[in-house]
Amino acid sequence: MESHNLEYGPAAFARQGFVVLHDVIDKTLVEAVTQLVLESLNPLVGPAEFEAQVGYPGAPASLDDEGGRTPRRLLHAYARHARFRELACHPAVAVELNKLLAGPAMLSQCHHNCVMTKHPGYSSATLWHQDIRYWSFDRPELISAWFALGDETQENGALQVIPGTHTMSFDRGRLDRALFLRPEIPENAALIEAAQSVVLAPGDVLLFHCRLFHAAGRNNLNHVKLSPVFTYHRQENLPIPGTRSAEFPSIRVPLETDIDT
Repeated sequence: MESHNLEYGPAAFARQGFVVLHDVIDKTLVEAVTQLVLESLNPLVGPAEFEAQVGYPGAPASLDDEGGRTPRRLLHAYARHARFRELACHPAVAVELNKLLAGPAMLSQCHHNCVMTKHPGYSSATLWHQDIRYWSFDRPELISAWFALGDETQENGALQVIPGTHTMSFDRGRLDRALFLRPEIPENAALIEAAQSVVLAPGDVLLFHCRLFHAAGRNNLNHVKLSPVFTYHRQENLPIPGTRSAEFPSIRVPLETDIDT
């Protein structure tokens, strides 16, 4: 099922675990960031993660296999260029994040902070998972922003979500050893049946909870799909010392009122 989500605000987010902000990034910024990403792909400007390194279904087995060095993510996006910082701290997104987090939003430099680059031919599928499995914070209350630089549909591997799963508890047996949802379990299969594919247009932004189960298919079209992704937490929700989540300092996301003063 495809979703053209039109619900906004904290109530919708609390109920379904995601909201889509439609047409909030202007065309000029979308085009500028797109050009920067394409220039970073050819020739490749690292750091980057490759398809062979993610181990997802359909990925080449090693870097030396055909397609193994296809970029999957351009890492450390925030530090790459001022245009990426402008995108990550966009005023329309900052306002919404402050509402949803009920407090000052901080951008994590440790998680996501990348451009997802799903190439045709060698792009792999991502299984059902919660992002919080990777992260260590005082509270599992983080939000990721997925920025569409082009059209995102089922055909090119748009993100799929299972609404409401951010509020559910899952026994360990419902997950495999890598903490992906096990689709062969009937109660999991029933959840997956309710999944929605989030259709996005250039300039749209998907905000989703770190506990929301999500997945993505392969890119079956003939051009690369580019999706910058950043993750945010409330200022008081601190990363646990000594973990990967605390490796780099978080950055305060300014509101326009902060800039004016």
